[in-house]
Amino acid sequence: MIKVFIIDDHKMVIEGIQLLLKNHKNIEVIGTALSGNEGLEKIKTTKTDVVLLDINMPNLNGIETCKLLLKQNPTLNIVAISMHRESSLIKMMLSNGAKGYVLKNAGQEEIITAIETVNQGKMYLDETVNEIVINSVANASDKNTNPFPTLSRREKEVLQLILDEYTTQEIADKLSIGFGTVETHRRNMMVKLGARNTAGLVRIAMEYELLKK
Repeated sequence: MIKVFIIDDHKMVIEGIQLLLKNHKNIEVIGTALSGNEGLEKIKTTKTDVVLLDINMPNLNGIETCKLLLKQNPTLNIVAISMHRESSLIKMMLSNGAKGYVLKNAGQEEIITAIETVNQGKMYLDETVNEIVINSVANASDKNTNPFPTLSRREKEVLQLILDEYTTQEIADKLSIGFGTVETHRRNMMVKLGARNTAGLVRIAMEYELLKK
């Protein structure tokens, strides 16, 4: 029996995956968590084989959670379950120890195959993700290419104001958007860039000159 643990900050996603796996004779969902920190604590007391891990989570994103989980238990087999299709983000998850990457629109058979494959110690990428990675390798011609996903125009506007030391409320007022929208943009950029906090976001933005791209 393959023991699976699910970490995702959306309860509906967790419940959906649980439903897909409910009647499979060789797979058992032994626990769930709504954040990376909660998952780290709960998994300490379980005998988990495979972790299905969301990437875009507040506070502790999936990339950092993946690193910490494997530091805590190197035998875990981690499959990223995400809506993100950026090749750099996929590579970041894989380079930090994930053995699989499946998009959130995957069906039951795809998720089951991913779980069974990584549990055997093999790598699993769904067909779409595999094509994205192959195309990114084929198109890579410059070693100095920015290794991160492209930021949207609005994300760059928010990032510039963060660099200018505006508060979240000041950014919201200046761009005529909601406080929560600013936080969402900040969180999305942290996930895209693999930053743990705003200080990391600023450091990466300056180091790679992201606002000049």
